[in-house]
Amino acid sequence: MSASTNKYIDPLSDFGFKHLFGGEPNKEIMIDFLNALFEGEKHITDIVYNPTELAGDGKEDKKIFFDLLCTGDKGEQFIVEMQRAAHDNFEDRCIFYLSRLIQQQKLMRKGNWRVKLKEVFLIAILDFNMKNCLSDDYLQSISLVNTGTGKIFHNGLGFKFLELPKFDKKEDELENELDKWVYLLKHMHSLNQIPKYLDKRIFEKIFKIAEMDNLSPEQQLLYLSILQQEEDDIGLMECVKERAEKEGMEKGLEKGLEKGMEKGMEKGMEQGLEKGMEQGKHETALAIAKKMKEENFDLAKIAGFTGLSMEEIEGL
Repeated sequence: MSASTNKYIDPLSDFGFKHLFGGEPNKEIMIDFLNALFEGEKHITDIVYNPTELAGDGKEDKKIFFDLLCTGDKGEQFIVEMQRAAHDNFEDRCIFYLSRLIQQQKLMRKGNWRVKLKEVFLIAILDFNMKNCLSDDYLQSISLVNTGTGKIFHNGLGFKFLELPKFDKKEDELENELDKWVYLLKHMHSLNQIPKYLDKRIFEKIFKIAEMDNLSPEQQLLYLSILQQEEDDIGLMECVKERAEKEGMEKGLEKGLEKGMEKGMEKGMEQGLEKGMEQGKHETALAIAKKMKEENFDLAKIAGFTGLSMEEIEGL
């Protein structure tokens, strides 16, 4: 079934994810999802959405862009990332993201260590299995622990990874709220009606918002454009990675590289691939913005959808 004939949008697409989870008017959706994810560890009653662009403290520091960033009612911060395709050094990127948030707190406090750091968490919804498989469970919860005793050293910093391919429960096998959320994320785009097991009011709201018929013509155009571009990008990156691996192997055989040089080449390929993916995302945003501009979208709306600056959009 093509995207254009589905009744509901794909919540794993960039548009679908931000349309459902990223809007202040619908923040109760994110609140309910976070409470299901933390399962009693935390109880969040309110959130505020923060800018998704974070600059470093120096000109040489690279800006980073989160999918979503929000602050809970107790001051804790949540980075929420949606990742469709696997790529190398993903875990490193997650650690770097949280490190930036912590660094910003220290800068704002100006060395006043009498003030406790705010809690920071990174939540990644993954449409692939992580390379570092820690268990067969679809939810991986990572904290700073004492490796000898297993006791938590600091509970104000943590990661939660939802590996969707590991979730294979059927409708009548859903045991808790998180099961229902993961089932929704994984299957909503292929459903024709709300399953009876998702009878909670918040799920009814999500399905209503996600109906293609409830999107404006402009939103439908944007959604389908982004969806097609994402599919093209994933296919392109897989092709590039296969070619890079093949060329690397051939070059290694031809020149008889030593083990250290092979590792260096592999690292260079990984860095090049990651840089290419970032550039590809930017090119995707430019292509979408150009199409929206041709359809006479408001420039501020284009900037909000794509994350591009007004200068970049005006120059298209």
